[in-house]
Amino acid sequence: HFDNLADILPDEVVDPIGSELRFQYQDNKTSRKDWEQTYTQGLDLLGFKYENRSEPFQGASGATHPVLAEAVTQFQATAYKELLPAEGPVRTQILGLSTREKEDQSIRVKDYMNYQIMNEMPEYEAEFDQMLFYLPLAGSTFKKVYYDDLLGRAVSKFVQADDLVVPYSATSLEDAEAICHVIKTTQNDLKKQQVSGFYRNIDLQVPYNEESELKKKEREIEGVRKGWQEKIFTLVECHVNLDLEGFEDKGQAGETTGIKVPYIVTIENATRKVLAIRRNFKLDDPLKNKIQYFVHFRFLPGLGFYGFGLIHMIGGLSRTATSALRQLLDAGTLSNLP
Repeated sequence: HFDNLADILPDEVVDPIGSELRFQYQDNKTSRKDWEQTYTQGLDLLGFKYENRSEPFQGASGATHPVLAEAVTQFQATAYKELLPAEGPVRTQILGLSTREKEDQSIRVKDYMNYQIMNEMPEYEAEFDQMLFYLPLAGSTFKKVYYDDLLGRAVSKFVQADDLVVPYSATSLEDAEAICHVIKTTQNDLKKQQVSGFYRNIDLQVPYNEESELKKKEREIEGVRKGWQEKIFTLVECHVNLDLEGFEDKGQAGETTGIKVPYIVTIENATRKVLAIRRNFKLDDPLKNKIQYFVHFRFLPGLGFYGFGLIHMIGGLSRTATSALRQLLDAGTLSNLP
């Protein structure tokens, strides 16, 4: 049921799907350009990188008021303690009549799930901590929960809002017509997945690893830059509804209904080559409901799909406080000059 249909379908069916989904992804990404620009400019307000200014005079103060950085750090510390306590994040609740058997079962479920998260998933704690830093800044972050065939276990990956693109009209993950997850992978990891049969084993030229303005800003604040020798592929995993030729939805009488059903289509961003097409609904589900892989965390509910972060809420205050602080320091510097 979950086999890669791209290995079965002919190229004249698969290739147009890759081109169309690539166009939809670029169109949806362009529609949120103002959101990305606001977030990118807001990262400067953290003040992690000192600015050497020559205006209005050489040696003018480049200090940034720490109101935003302090608020983000306080939220991260408080949320981490609450959501990831020492005994583990999973708690259980018994619905209905409580019996000794149910109580014992709830304890077993809680202990086993906490063991899985804290011991079998070493990336969970570090990525959860990182997510709690991004969340108050961007206003939205995501977790992708799925079973990884290469690792042989369940994983819960942190996904930045920059790497998850939805249509302009979407208000939630449930009603989004398409969800595109941007995945960066090395040449060796991609080859492993091709050899294992997860992706089509086709030749792909190593593309130029193009970075978005937001990624460049994040690396700039961190103090690192992209190397020339890194062979990084950009995959776009599209969770979409398709009326796939040869696998059409059929009614009880066997007639074609024309209804689009959920699929996961993975394409290589530079070449638009389709690497995988898989069904995204359970075999025994008559309604063919979409399997949801993503969990949306919002800092403050926004007016649309994305939540509001501290950059949106106190960004203006941070800029004003920074301007006032620099004026005071510059005035002191000028008054002390000979």
